[in-house]
Amino acid sequence: MIKWFIRHQFKEMFRSTVWQKNLILNIIMGFFLLVILVEALVGGIVLADKFHEIFPDDDPVKKFNSFLLYYFTFDLVLRYFMQQVPIMSVQPYLHLPVKKSSLINFVLSKSFLSFFNFLPLIFVIPMAFFQFADYYPISIVWVWIISVFLIALTNNFLIVYLKKQLVANPKVVGIFGLMIAFLVLFDYLNLISFSAFSTLIFGELLKHPLLIFVPAFLLIFVYSLNYFFLKSHLYPEEIKIRKDKKVDAISNIKYLKTLGKTGTLVSLELKLWWRHKRTRTIIYMLPIFLLYGFVFYPQDIYSEGFGFLIFVGVFISGGLMLNYTNYAFSYESNYFDAILANNINIKEYLRVKLVIAIIVSTICFIVTIPYVFFGFKILIINFVAWLYCIGCLSFALLYTATYNKKRMDLAKGAVFNYQGIGASNWLAMIPAFLLPIFIYLPFGLNDLPYTGIFLIGLIGLIGLLFQKSLLNIVVKQFFKRKYLMAEGFREK
Repeated sequence: MIKWFIRHQFKEMFRSTVWQKNLILNIIMGFFLLVILVEALVGGIVLADKFHEIFPDDDPVKKFNSFLLYYFTFDLVLRYFMQQVPIMSVQPYLHLPVKKSSLINFVLSKSFLSFFNFLPLIFVIPMAFFQFADYYPISIVWVWIISVFLIALTNNFLIVYLKKQLVANPKVVGIFGLMIAFLVLFDYLNLISFSAFSTLIFGELLKHPLLIFVPAFLLIFVYSLNYFFLKSHLYPEEIKIRKDKKVDAISNIKYLKTLGKTGTLVSLELKLWWRHKRTRTIIYMLPIFLLYGFVFYPQDIYSEGFGFLIFVGVFISGGLMLNYTNYAFSYESNYFDAILANNINIKEYLRVKLVIAIIVSTICFIVTIPYVFFGFKILIINFVAWLYCIGCLSFALLYTATYNKKRMDLAKGAVFNYQGIGASNWLAMIPAFLLPIFIYLPFGLNDLPYTGIFLIGLIGLIGLLFQKSLLNIVVKQFFKRKYLMAEGFREK
């Protein structure tokens, strides 16, 4: 049965028009991937050979073990954004005498071939033979290598499970993401020590080889979670019903019902965001925008000035809003003709997008108010950046969004996906991040930093006061560009 599954998968891949069209691109990507692997392997060998020279005052075994927990945490995050979930069209097999277990095990086994599973071995194996073999018997070293590989596989199936829960029960993913974020934060604040814990865990594996059964048990446990989850969701009708229930729940938000037609349009936008993979991925990236300040605010080199803090403030308050308004029309490229053909009040249609942009930016600002812990100056800058985002940037981005006429496939993820992104989207970054810094710069150079900060906030406040006039400009631009956008969106 496995033989037939493999044959069918290869036929499906080679008969696909996408594979044929992208054959040259796949060959080029494969070549670069091979180059990266060779470079990583050479780098791993050189690192392993010189490791004791890089850290001459430390035990090389303990020092290397102290990095492993950091690596696997980073590996989890990287897998979440880059690793593809193993898929297979199961419908053609459901009416045939094929066991469910065969289908599920085959789908899960496809993820064994993931590049990320073998990446740690490029560094671990050379390190084991160049450094660890001098301190421990070779049999113990092999037990340690296998244990590291088992943990990498556990990460693999954990990410597969989380990505599938992203559709069935997003709360699980949110809770897990917050746990990782808080652990990293506590380690950064020296409340806990990843390095000490990592040294202890992997050091015990070298002292007591029988502990290899712990990562083996974790792997079996996470694999079982995936197995039983897929078994309970094998039939597509079950998934569809659950999706419909979750999407319909958005329209039952009581506050939106009190806003009349505007609330109805807002709920439709929320359904769009939650229904499609690309927009939903951006929502789950929100903690990255909100926690961005922890990278810079604790460092004196950044907190002493103003210019870089303005950039961080705009990124925190307007990062998610920028993504929404920058692709406001591309998100609707699949049914843009229907918007033009139906009797829709375009001014109200655009006003709803601005309202959502303002709400999103406001929520981001409110959530990040606790950054005042790092100084009252940061709160002032973030407040000014918020005013700039909702009063100036929101209108500017919606205006420039009319120049993008590339169709966007919302069924694909957002990370490292540039499909549907045009030159206008990159140019829109200029008013987003550079303009407020250019406004501040002359005053900062003349030792009048707060005057520059005040001017940025004043521009945002003026934009809010004249929002009707700015909205009319956007409406005129939309009517001027709508047919060009529609023509571009029709091209697949």
